[in-house]
Amino acid sequence: MLPISDDNRGRSRQPIVTWVLIAVNILIYAYQWTLDDRNLLNFLDQWATVPVEVSSGQALFTLVTCAFLHGSWFHLGSNMLFLWVFGDNVEDVMGHAKYIIFYLLTAAGASYAQVLIDPDSRIPLVGASGAVSGLLAAYIILFPHGKIQTLIFLGIFVTTIMIPAWVMIGYWIVIQVISGVGSLSMIDEQTGGVAFFAHIGGFVAGLVLVWFFRDRRRLEEQREARRGFVEDRRWGMSR
Repeated sequence: MLPISDDNRGRSRQPIVTWVLIAVNILIYAYQWTLDDRNLLNFLDQWATVPVEVSSGQALFTLVTCAFLHGSWFHLGSNMLFLWVFGDNVEDVMGHAKYIIFYLLTAAGASYAQVLIDPDSRIPLVGASGAVSGLLAAYIILFPHGKIQTLIFLGIFVTTIMIPAWVMIGYWIVIQVISGVGSLSMIDEQTGGVAFFAHIGGFVAGLVLVWFFRDRRRLEEQREARRGFVEDRRWGMSR
C-alpha cells in the first residue's frame, strides 16, 4: 500500500520548498554512500544528534541537521514519499517561508524529545521521520476529512483507491516500526539510529505549531474547493 497523492483542489502554490527538501535529503544520502566507515562515522558525529552532547549544551544545531541524514534507502524512501504526498498542501496553507520554519522547528522538537528521553545516549540520531510526523499532524488538523489516493497491491493485481488520511497516517506509524527494526544492524555499525520518541515529539510539535503557522484565508480556500468537489460529485450522481 503506497500513497500516491492527496486532493490538490484549491492549491495555488507550487510546493517549491517540499521539492527542495526532498532533493537535499536525497543528495545528502547519496553523499553518505560515498564515505568509508571511518569518514561516515565522523560525518555523523558532526551532523547527527548525539543526545549526550546536546544535553550538555553542545552541538545544538544538530537538532535540525540530523533530519537530513538517513540510515537506509528504505528509511529515506518512506520519509520522502510521505513528505511528497502530504507536504504540498501544508506548504500551500502556510506559505513557503512559514512552512520551512515549521518543518525545521518540528525537526528540532522531534530530536529534542528523544534527547530528553535518553540524555546520556551516544548513539547518533538520524532521519526526517520526526519532521514528517509533524507534517502529518498538521495535515490532520488542517484537513481532518482528507482523502489519500493509494496504490494497492493484491497479488498480481494493482489498483488505486481513496482512503481517509488518518488511515494512511496509521500506516505511516507501522512503516516507522519496520524501518526502526531494520536499522538495528545499522546502529551496531554506528551509522545512526531511528528514535521512536522523536516521532512522538515531532507529531506533538506539529499539533501545536500548526495553529501559529496556518494562513486561515488559504486554508478556507482549500477547504472550500474540496467541499465544492464533493458537492459536484453528489449532484452528478443524483442526475
